[in-house]
Amino acid sequence: MTYARPDPDALLARVQADTQRQSQGHLKIFFGSSPGVGKTYAMLAEAHERRAAGADVVAGVVETHGRRETEAMLDGLEVLPRHDLAYRGVTLAELDIDAALARRPSLILVDELAHTNAPGSRHAKRWQDVEELLDAGIDVYTTVNVQHVESLNDVVAQITGVQVRETVPDVVIERADSIELIDTPPDEVLQRMREGKVYIPQQAERAAQSFFRKGNLIALRELALRRTAERVDAQMQDYREDKAIAEPWPARERLLVCISPAPEAMRLVRAGRRMASRMRAAWLVLYVELPAHARLPQARRDHVLQAIRLAEQLGAETATRSAARAGDEIAAYARQRNVSRIIVGRPRRPRWKDALFGSVVDDLLRQVSGIDVQVITDEAEDTPPIAEVPLHPTSSASAYGWSVLVVAVCTVLASFTHPFFESANLVMIYLMGVLLASTKLGRGPSVLASLLSVAAFDFFFVRPFFTFAVSDVQYIWTFGAMLAVSLVFSTLTVQLRQRADSAAARERRTAALYALSRALVSQRSMEQLLRSTVVHVSETFECQAVLLLPVGGGRLQPWGQLSGWWGEGITTRMIFAPDASELGVAQWAFDHGEMAGHGTNTLPLASALYVPLRASRGAVGVLGVRAGDMRSLLVADQRRLLEVFSNQIGLAIERFSFADEARQAQVQVETERIRASLLSTVSHDLRTPLATITGASSSLIEGGPALPEDVRADLAQAILAESARLSRLVSNLLDMTRIESRAITVAKEWQPLEEVVGAALTRLDAQLAARPLDVAIPDDTPLVPIDGVLIEQVLVNLLENALKHTPEGTPIAIGVAPQAGAVRVAVADRGPGIPTGEEARVFEKFYRASGASLHGSGLGLAICKGIIDAHGGQIWAEQRPGGGAVFSFTIPLDGQPPALPAE
Repeated sequence: MTYARPDPDALLARVQADTQRQSQGHLKIFFGSSPGVGKTYAMLAEAHERRAAGADVVAGVVETHGRRETEAMLDGLEVLPRHDLAYRGVTLAELDIDAALARRPSLILVDELAHTNAPGSRHAKRWQDVEELLDAGIDVYTTVNVQHVESLNDVVAQITGVQVRETVPDVVIERADSIELIDTPPDEVLQRMREGKVYIPQQAERAAQSFFRKGNLIALRELALRRTAERVDAQMQDYREDKAIAEPWPARERLLVCISPAPEAMRLVRAGRRMASRMRAAWLVLYVELPAHARLPQARRDHVLQAIRLAEQLGAETATRSAARAGDEIAAYARQRNVSRIIVGRPRRPRWKDALFGSVVDDLLRQVSGIDVQVITDEAEDTPPIAEVPLHPTSSASAYGWSVLVVAVCTVLASFTHPFFESANLVMIYLMGVLLASTKLGRGPSVLASLLSVAAFDFFFVRPFFTFAVSDVQYIWTFGAMLAVSLVFSTLTVQLRQRADSAAARERRTAALYALSRALVSQRSMEQLLRSTVVHVSETFECQAVLLLPVGGGRLQPWGQLSGWWGEGITTRMIFAPDASELGVAQWAFDHGEMAGHGTNTLPLASALYVPLRASRGAVGVLGVRAGDMRSLLVADQRRLLEVFSNQIGLAIERFSFADEARQAQVQVETERIRASLLSTVSHDLRTPLATITGASSSLIEGGPALPEDVRADLAQAILAESARLSRLVSNLLDMTRIESRAITVAKEWQPLEEVVGAALTRLDAQLAARPLDVAIPDDTPLVPIDGVLIEQVLVNLLENALKHTPEGTPIAIGVAPQAGAVRVAVADRGPGIPTGEEARVFEKFYRASGASLHGSGLGLAICKGIIDAHGGQIWAEQRPGGGAVFSFTIPLDGQPPALPAE
């Protein structure tokens, strides 16, 4: 086993990730193929082991589903009380995340990771609760079935015919520090179901007829085993990278198919797919781009594009690399990806070229150990050999002329130095010229310069002069060495230049991706996002672009035409409008999730190339690109870069969609809460006084003169009191509507607070008669600029709130205190006080503090806040020392009060 020095950058990234994870809790997932395999039981068994070892273990949420064996496992564990939420007349018990964070155990058990929380919970999904617990440094044990993994949702639906609605993102599964597979054979699961250990009998019968068929259980079991095996394989890869182990570990079969710009590339891909299918192995397709491939005609390079597209359609992972020698890059990639078998095509060039220049097969056999190399020959014996295709010259005629001029200049310089130096030393001048030609002019001119340099040196500076005859045989070796060194110089320099060009091209692609990612992240609206997308695509690929997004019925329409942002950084040079036929091509690409249009196998006569914008939930749109020279977009690197662009754009659009959905969900939740509160208000606060009025009125009518006078007076008083109560409720609703519509008008006048407080007390004189009342208004209290009617309403609401939520006979205090630039007014009581954490929420519409009775509409304090905000002041609630609550508000003293006449 060979250990090499790890990659410093990869090692640093791993150390940083490990450091970040150390501050977080550890997540362990008990993973199963279906309900009933024993995940919860296994989780509880390990929790008992941790508790016996001294860990602080708490059961946050454990769903026993009535199983006696599972319920018995809870004995001895602390169970965290759940948080009850009322939803549509049903009380739902969810994980109390605040209690869990306050309790802060070392380990908490949270069953059913994919569970959807009840509306009104802090998070929509239970896995979000788990993430908050992990971020707080608490270890979590949880359970999940394979059908709840987001990436496998469609596969499970295809197998079972049941669409699972509750899913967990794959990133949450990948975040787990440990995954334990709870594997139970299908026959045993079915037996457990028949015994009532999975569902109650009625549910078990329905499940056995649909989801819990033996074939489904076998398929789900295989999915769970494969998913677990993939994670184990990823852990092994991480270990090999940490230890920089070069030799592959063939723990599982992984095939690597190597293709080249040749017609047999498609056949190699198909052969690799068949072999991977027979072996049930993962497979990869690699194309190594050599410097010589840049000089191939477009038809030969199209073979690579078609083969890569075919491989992706057949499910392979594809990669493109640039290197000087294909064998070296293939061997390095195979070791990096832990490949067990390499598949290459049979060499098609003459054997003398393989002997002189080497072959890919020979390089692989020498460099890889522990990896099988399989050579695929022709399927038919009479397959004709591939004809040699002439390479396109990469240098112009002027470059060859410049190479001749460089040799001529070197000859002139050598003629001046010839009297002072030995002839052999003049070789250095020619070598410098060859180096210059190879750096600036390319391979062909540099080779020509090498040959001309040898010939010029022999003709001008070797006796006999001005002839190619050689009098001294030793010069033959000089000529040979000079030619060899010149050719090596030119070859190495050209290769270095090509690698520098490749590195520059990769740098440009990386910079383009970075610029696009930064632009997509920084946008605040969908319009800005799409505008930035068009600009980056058109500038990067030097083409025209169009974004087509689905509207009603999934039909695509060009977004630029719909939103009308022509001219705002977008010109007609950057965007084009597809016609009806082009829209049909784009629609096909959107519906099938594949490229279509020019240069593809689908509708190739289109004038543009249409790329689906893929995201986690499928295609979200289509990107269309059209250039003057469409061949520039069909080059392998450009096409792959375009696909990466489209994926990034699709994810960005989906991110905005998720944000919109989250906002809509939040609005819906808030609407449901307000609707429930409003219904509660209507059903109680309106029905109660109406029932009282109806009952008292009917008694007066039916009793008539026969009723005693005192009874009639009491009934009339009840009617009056409930009518006043009903009037206040309707008035509150109207006031809240005015405040929200900003229709409230504040008519400020300088007034003494004594009069406003007195008016409020007068309105509630009957209710306050049985309460001790303490009013403290200092004599030096200044006049305040207020709307007396509105501030009186604030005081009335605060006093009524104190009367409703405090016991009979408890005192109420009103205090006024001048402050710097303001006057503070406080209403204090000796009731139960405000629950901790709800001091600000009591001013929300229809909100009732936890533990409060249903008496009241939940609008009084909200109206107070709206009125005080309209006055430019502040209102707040706090606990009163010694028990009770204090509601305070301030009124700013803006301007100068009028001068009062002297007494």
